[in-house]
Amino acid sequence: MHKKLHRNINVIYGLAFFQSFMVIVPVIVPFFIAKGLSLADIFYLQAVFATAIVVFEAPSGYFADVFGRKSALVIGSVIHGAGYFYLNFADELTSLIIFEISVGIAASLLSGADLALLYDTQKTLQDEAEIEHSKAISQLGFFRSSSEGLGALLGGALALWSFEVMVIVQSAAAWMCLILALLIIEPPSKKSKEGVNRIQIGAVLRHLFKSDPVLRNVVIAIPLYSLATFHVAWLMQPYWEAQGISLAMFGLLWFSQSIVVAVAARFGFVIERRYGPISSLVLMGLLPIVGHFGIAWAQGWQGIFIGLLLFACRGLNQVILVNAMNRRIPSEFRATANSFTSFLFRLAFIGSGPFVGYLAQTEGLAMTLNVLGLTSIMLFVFVMLPLIQSVKAIERPVAA
Repeated sequence: MHKKLHRNINVIYGLAFFQSFMVIVPVIVPFFIAKGLSLADIFYLQAVFATAIVVFEAPSGYFADVFGRKSALVIGSVIHGAGYFYLNFADELTSLIIFEISVGIAASLLSGADLALLYDTQKTLQDEAEIEHSKAISQLGFFRSSSEGLGALLGGALALWSFEVMVIVQSAAAWMCLILALLIIEPPSKKSKEGVNRIQIGAVLRHLFKSDPVLRNVVIAIPLYSLATFHVAWLMQPYWEAQGISLAMFGLLWFSQSIVVAVAARFGFVIERRYGPISSLVLMGLLPIVGHFGIAWAQGWQGIFIGLLLFACRGLNQVILVNAMNRRIPSEFRATANSFTSFLFRLAFIGSGPFVGYLAQTEGLAMTLNVLGLTSIMLFVFVMLPLIQSVKAIERPVAA
């Protein structure tokens, strides 16, 4: 059992790798445009995807905590593979909506469960040190971002050959998730010894928002700072086209963005330990501001390079904020809590995504990016500064 649980860690890393191995993503905007969609339609599709996750996110996390994380991963992997197989036959808006709903359901089942399994596996192996949990989250983020980068390189090359071949390769990669999910061993827990019991959603919410000011502010910051770097990901491909970048470069550029996320995730804790949590949070809050305005005002390759700052922020968010939250959450409802932050992120995108798409379609990319820059300033003032103040409040007694 002990040996199999050690294997669990590598299997979870592998699952995260293939779940993030998206050969279609670096050229997805041209792919959808080739099917007759406008930029506003594409943002609408992503809002449909987000709605599917909002509907299933919290129930899926609850399902994982009550009936087992492996069960959630296996079911999610089946739907994930089936969804990308169906994409081979989706050629108009209605069928693409069905595709988005299916992969949204899959994403809701897969999100949170892998991270909860990783924490619980380490806990069972008596790997209790915070440094080890931090390293595990950092590694998980590194594998996800590296996979995105490698998938981008392959996707860019396949797109030059054939969009159809690219989708077939994506389908094959999606089914790898099921093979790895079947290899996972569910760590023993107090719940498994006492029998299945109900997790009280009210108790989870009270813990997240009332038990600890730092935890409350982190739970608010995670989805909103994820959103701050998510809108621009859908604007980068039309931005590259506007700068005269050929489709052949899209895979390499997306790879570069993914590598920046991976490096930031890999060294996020190094930055936090060396410069302290306050400096790390200030950096995380300033990067989206500089990134959005930099892309809007700069031109050509200069704007593209400045845009990488947004992806550095994403990498820091994935490890520093996520670890800060998970260290303050009991194992019994860790998957529910992680799914809840994803739920908040998707809910925010449902409200903002179609507006950003419409704004980009009617007013242009520069205006849209300036608006996003202004929202990043508001985010720093109303979200990051309260988080920094709550961290300072717990540091003062320690210093004393």
